[in-house]
Amino acid sequence: MIDKDGLAEIIPHRGSMMLLNKIVDYNLQEKSIEAQCFITPDCLFYDTDASGVPAWVGFEFIAQAISAFIGIRDRENGLPPKEGFILGVSHMRIDLPFFSKNSIITVKSRELDNVDPVYIFEGEILIDGKEVLAGKLTVMEVYEGIKNFE
Repeated sequence: MIDKDGLAEIIPHRGSMMLLNKIVDYNLQEKSIEAQCFITPDCLFYDTDASGVPAWVGFEFIAQAISAFIGIRDRENGLPPKEGFILGVSHMRIDLPFFSKNSIITVKSRELDNVDPVYIFEGEILIDGKEVLAGKLTVMEVYEGIKNFE
């Protein structure tokens, strides 16, 4: 498990832009990761009127899990974390309008393919073990080093 403080060593997001709360599990051989996010009013995307976070933000939760996986992999290989960008979101299915206040969402992602530095990952979000969002993200690493995204 990697807690929120440990996440700062592997992903460039800081402050309110850090959406993940912890890494529950990862497997470098299977190229997979599982993370959790706690939906609270201090989340950057929290909508007070809806008492939650819009579900479309799920792609960013998945993207941060991907960033954490790549950061862990790079750290294991003695490399510093790299910045990355979302190039595309596809096949996104969203089964609810909002992630409700005080819910704990589980984010799972697995690498499907890559042509360095472009990667394709599938991702899903579960609440209480039920899949509520799924899709694919294409991401790209840009260069070595971390910059703070706030």
